[in-house]
Amino acid sequence: MKNKITKAIFPVAGLGTRFLPATKSVPKEIMTLVDRPLIQYAIDEAREAGIKEFIFVTSRGKGALEDYFDHAPQLEQELRKKGKDALLETLKQTNMESGAIAYIRQHRALGLGHAVWCAHRLIANEPFAVILPDDVIAGETGCLKQMVDAYAETGGSIVAAMEVAAEKTSSYGVLDVKEDMGSLVSVNGMVEKPAAKDAPSNLAVIGRYILAPTILRNLRNQKSGAGGEIQLTDAIAAEIEQERNVYGYRFSGQRYDCGSKVGFLQATLAFGLARDDLRDELAAYLEEMVAMRKVAQ
Repeated sequence: MKNKITKAIFPVAGLGTRFLPATKSVPKEIMTLVDRPLIQYAIDEAREAGIKEFIFVTSRGKGALEDYFDHAPQLEQELRKKGKDALLETLKQTNMESGAIAYIRQHRALGLGHAVWCAHRLIANEPFAVILPDDVIAGETGCLKQMVDAYAETGGSIVAAMEVAAEKTSSYGVLDVKEDMGSLVSVNGMVEKPAAKDAPSNLAVIGRYILAPTILRNLRNQKSGAGGEIQLTDAIAAEIEQERNVYGYRFSGQRYDCGSKVGFLQATLAFGLARDDLRDELAAYLEEMVAMRKVAQ
């Protein structure tokens, strides 16, 4: 019998240097797409997938992120007094009940694999999810929910995957595909950030994982890999060497890399245009900008 996935790790210890100076005082994870911070999209996706326990691996300077999930009695009282029930309901979605959320410090920036390992005492011997908030995925059904449904059939470990251009493989972990079964692929191995000529496929791993607890044992014994960091990819590859099942999952949805400025801007436009209350005015503005650019050329 496969255990249900009820715990998720959110590695949020990064400094967000690509967004300086904004991230000098504001954690990258609470920068907003339209009117919700990045972390809220990740939390909503996790809740949809049945996650009940939320584990944040943080670092110094992330106090605002912790405060975001706390109750705000004075603000709630003001909204209630003014009859702003819709806003009050929206605010409630940001609250976390006592005991549902835990914060663990990653004291040294030793990589994603190390960040995941930092939560090992709270995971114990259960399968778990990992969500990277930088990867925002829009779709009818959340990416993690799709993966949880697949896990109910396969067990093992599953990584979210998407096809990328050959010249982009050096930015991702890339799958060595054993058997392509459509949405699911079984995996021979994984390579971290290979050059295009060395990439075993163009199927890249992005920031959603369902992992067997044995991954944590692999991470405990892991040496530094690409970039001098402890790579989660290497620990997953070790699962394959130990003859445990690892799958890639081609999710349905559009992924935005909000760890980059261009990706963040693309996501802002996409989510804005998806909103009934913003679509018409925003689309008109974009059309006007495109027309002006054509005239200038």
